[in-house]
Amino acid sequence: AEIAADLPAEAIVSDVGSSKESVAKALREALPGAIVVPAHPVAGTEQSGPEAGFASLFHGRWCIVTPLADGDAAAAARVGEFWRRLGSNVETMAPDHHDRVLAITSHLPHLIAYTIVGTANDLAEVTESEVIKFSAGGFRDFTRIAASDPTMWRDVFLTNKEAVLEMLQRFSEDLSQLQRAIRWGDGDTLFEHFTQTRAIRRSIVDQGQDDAAADFGRKHD
Repeated sequence: AEIAADLPAEAIVSDVGSSKESVAKALREALPGAIVVPAHPVAGTEQSGPEAGFASLFHGRWCIVTPLADGDAAAAARVGEFWRRLGSNVETMAPDHHDRVLAITSHLPHLIAYTIVGTANDLAEVTESEVIKFSAGGFRDFTRIAASDPTMWRDVFLTNKEAVLEMLQRFSEDLSQLQRAIRWGDGDTLFEHFTQTRAIRRSIVDQGQDDAAADFGRKHD
């Protein structure tokens, strides 16, 4: 809103946030008549701020451009080209579709990570030293995700509330099915589920979105 009066007519306003529909609405309200093309580079680490950047940050990573339904197509193409020149792969989505996709691929995993780390910390019979000492692969990697900036993730969950709640409900239903399988000793259901989901990891590596190196690429002396 502070720049609205000084914004050149030909300027394109974009952003790099993880929620798109609410951000697009806020930008249009703050900058009536401006050319708005929201975008989301799906890159970065658990670190935050300019000092956490590095030259290859966007190389080979996706940037999702989310033009408004009645937006300027030429402006959207320019934003896409901007990200391509930074080394990104560019995909175009509607803002609401982006929010549902990222709710399951990014937002819900962070919520689960925060919850698991918090639960482990709260268990009276597990001391803090034991949690840290025996933090094998699974829990250790959850703590990396849970180290992300709390201010940013608070805002992500509040601005993408509906999509996150929808995916959280579906996750809860799937989790209940696994609980029943474990309770009743249904090994076939567990094996089938784990076999199906294992293939997702292979697909992520095949598409170049992670390293296939053993032990998550950790170096061994």
